[in-house]
Amino acid sequence: MTKDEVLAIFRECGAMLEGHFILSSGLRSPIFLQKAKVFQYAHQTEKLCKALAERIKAEVPGVTKVVSPAIGGIIPGYETSRHLGVPALYTERVEGKFELRRGFEIEPGDKVIVVEDIVSTGLSIRECVEALRSIGANVVAAACLIDRSGGEADVGVPLISLIEFKVPAYPADQLPPELAAIPAIKPGSRGIQGVK
Repeated sequence: MTKDEVLAIFRECGAMLEGHFILSSGLRSPIFLQKAKVFQYAHQTEKLCKALAERIKAEVPGVTKVVSPAIGGIIPGYETSRHLGVPALYTERVEGKFELRRGFEIEPGDKVIVVEDIVSTGLSIRECVEALRSIGANVVAAACLIDRSGGEADVGVPLISLIEFKVPAYPADQLPPELAAIPAIKPGSRGIQGVK
């Protein structure tokens, strides 16, 4: 799947927003990829995640489990795992740190890949990888639909992305004048009560 095809799906679903957005990382951006608008359409989500699964199979064959950071990674993690033919698990924040809960288990010998929706700074994946390694998991890679860092995010393991789409992001005190002139909104999930 090409970059144009992926972005066309986001546009078709009304998921490529323009304005002044506060990202979950705290950075500001003129573009926000509202992946939840894509995930409401199963057929579009399937196209993206099937293509991501194919890339994972080519780059890290033999993955036995997919683990995603809640909340954003759950849907793409589940759908990608379906195309890989392996179980889908997810981590949740407990007192600010990711943990596997709900009876999920990583077995000795499992080759785990962390699947996320969109990567900006890589923080959620890094925290998920750390949580999994703390219980002895063999995390072989991470994957995402869109790497909006353009390959710059450090997630602690090799990162496989369906596409790289470098979107400008700025600290709040370093905004270009045209962005500073627009009121900022925070459309992401980290501001939701109980989600960080």
